[in-house]
Amino acid sequence: MSSTAHFPNPNDFQNQTDQFLNWLSGSSGVKVNPKIHIADLRSQAAGRGVVAQADILEGEELFTIPRELVLSTQNSKLKDLLSHDLEELGPWMSLMLVMVYEYLLGDQSTWAEYFKVLPRKFDTLMFWTASELQELQGSAIVDKIGKQSADESILEMIAPIVRNNPTLFPPTNGLSSYDGDVGTQSLLSLAHMMGSLIMAYAFDIEKSEHEGEDEGESGYMTDEDEEQLPKGMVPLADLLNADADRNNARLFQEEDSLVMKAIKPISHGNEIFNDYGEIPRADLLRRYGYVTENYAVYDVIEMPLELICKAAGLENADVENQTSLQFIEDLELLDDGYVIPRPSEGNSVANILPDELVLLLKALTFSPTQLKQQISKNKPPKASFGHAEAVILSKAIQLLQAQYATTVAQDKELLAQLGQSETSSLLEESTRRRKMAIQVRLGEKEILHILSTLLNDYATDSTQNGEGSTSKRTANGENDALRRSKVPKP
Repeated sequence: MSSTAHFPNPNDFQNQTDQFLNWLSGSSGVKVNPKIHIADLRSQAAGRGVVAQADILEGEELFTIPRELVLSTQNSKLKDLLSHDLEELGPWMSLMLVMVYEYLLGDQSTWAEYFKVLPRKFDTLMFWTASELQELQGSAIVDKIGKQSADESILEMIAPIVRNNPTLFPPTNGLSSYDGDVGTQSLLSLAHMMGSLIMAYAFDIEKSEHEGEDEGESGYMTDEDEEQLPKGMVPLADLLNADADRNNARLFQEEDSLVMKAIKPISHGNEIFNDYGEIPRADLLRRYGYVTENYAVYDVIEMPLELICKAAGLENADVENQTSLQFIEDLELLDDGYVIPRPSEGNSVANILPDELVLLLKALTFSPTQLKQQISKNKPPKASFGHAEAVILSKAIQLLQAQYATTVAQDKELLAQLGQSETSSLLEESTRRRKMAIQVRLGEKEILHILSTLLNDYATDSTQNGEGSTSKRTANGENDALRRSKVPKP
């Protein structure tokens, strides 16, 4: 979602939309259902959006975009102008380079009108200042931004090609080249703009032929499966805003085109929404630059291994010096951190914890003799959650809570104050970012508070039933996927 500040020439906003639609309608193979139109939603901090101007049936096609019109490495002429094989760059970096090239072509690019309706500024964490990121103190999301590694990848893979082909990549802003500190920063800014557009709007474009393995590129990666697929910018499809609860459309990939279809009836006047999937608000902010309460149910906390070890009384989390950690590492069950989802009503603490975390806690409770016996068996211990494991986890939660600079009550008060300011006008950039940071950290602290309450209740039950009692964990069902969760790669 984007506000007025994210777009170039905000006073020309509607004209840019009209020119984009004219370009679409004049492109061969494009079909747009007359029941939809592009709406100006900047007053809702949502940039452009697609709205139904008549009732739409489930399964009805909203628009069709031919594959030839997708902004992709395959469709750009750049691949024929370079001696370098773009596929060697991988799906992310190759598309980033292509988009830099097409953007610098200006009105000569096939996608010139498309670029004009895309944002130029972003609220994704990649663009936050150090003081703005400080508002996320305590959240694991800060370590996932990957700006330094993204810079390194751009300078290693993109910069040499750009600098060696100045006629294809003319310097901007009056620069003579992309060399030197100023030129390098200009190129990085341009590449990050394209990378952020890819992160927020690009689709995985399925191909029939087998794709070879590509090296990961930090900073703009999502998950490993997505890294392998070619990516493309699909005009009009990326103007749909996303909403987990109100998702009513989906993009279908056919042989010669990509078709957006309604997946449920859409009433006249309702906005048409895509969906990003079940992702926490912290990742929503990192990838897409906005936060919405509809994704609060997907919030998680990430419990660092270091804090778990500290809570267990270990001096450090050095695997080589800690036999219990080495044991879990040898079983390929050790990670740097563990994801715990927001508990649903009625969940017990034992059934929301990932198996790997429970096994780690179990290993940390073993005496030297018990650990030696378990190692000799060369298999994981039973994933049962008892009083000793609860004590370690409770201490780890307290340590994690202490890393946040504010309390739940303070964050709620801050949000109330910002809410009053927002009623009179749209928030300025720094204030808007601060509000989103508070929403993210508050969601995480709420999870920690719920976990603490569940652990206290568990301790009370354990005392009543006998200190050595353990909780049975659900063997099958919907909790299985949650229990297997580890810290996702950035």
